[in-house]
Amino acid sequence: MQLPVALAWVLIIAGVWSLVVWPQFLKRVMKDPRARDAAGKATRFLTVHVVLVSVSMVLGAATAAIGIAGLVG
Repeated sequence: MQLPVALAWVLIIAGVWSLVVWPQFLKRVMKDPRARDAAGKATRFLTVHVVLVSVSMVLGAATAAIGIAGLVG
């Protein structure tokens, strides 16, 4: 893969950023009173945010991997 070094680093930084920021966000969401109902069951609020964080982390990992591949290749 031919990718300028500067762009590869941008991808790596963006990927790492996602992998660092999103788990912290999920911790805050899980503490939110809207995350669980009175019985302690997960609400749609929590479910939607877990999906959002999961997709964002997968994309962040892929972004970082593409950046790394750009540096190596």
